[in-house]
Amino acid sequence: MTGGGDSAVEVRVRYPEVDRMGVAHHTVHFVWFEIGRTELMRRRGAVYAALEDQGIFLPVVGAECTYRAPARYDDVVRVRTAVTHARGARIGFSYRIERAADGALLATGATRHAAIDGRGRPRRLPQQILELLD
Repeated sequence: MTGGGDSAVEVRVRYPEVDRMGVAHHTVHFVWFEIGRTELMRRRGAVYAALEDQGIFLPVVGAECTYRAPARYDDVVRVRTAVTHARGARIGFSYRIERAADGALLATGATRHAAIDGRGRPRRLPQQILELLD
C-alpha cells in the first residue's frame, strides 16, 4: 500500500441487497468497494466528478473478492480502502470489509483501474492526482 493510509466508510446492509436467507449477495461487495474507493479519493481531494470534468475516466480493468463470512441484513459494515499503487495510467485499490459491531473480517478484495480519456485511449494521470493518491 502507498503511504497515504487507508480510509474507512460505514454502510448498512439494506433489504434489497440480501437473498432469501438474509445474507448480502456477493455482487454487493463490489458496490461497497466503489463506495470505499470514491470516499477515499474524495477525502484526498481527487473527486471522481472533477476528474471526469478534466476528461479522465477510471474504468475497472480487474476486480477480485474473497468472501470470508456473511454480511446480513441490517448489519453495519465498515469498508476500509487503501491505494496499492498509482503510477502512469494505472491505479489499484485494496479493500477490507468488516462487520462494524465486532470487527469480524467479512471480505477482502482489490480493483485495478486504467486512466483513459473520453475516447477510451490510455491517459497518464496528472502528477497532482498521483501525489494526492500516494
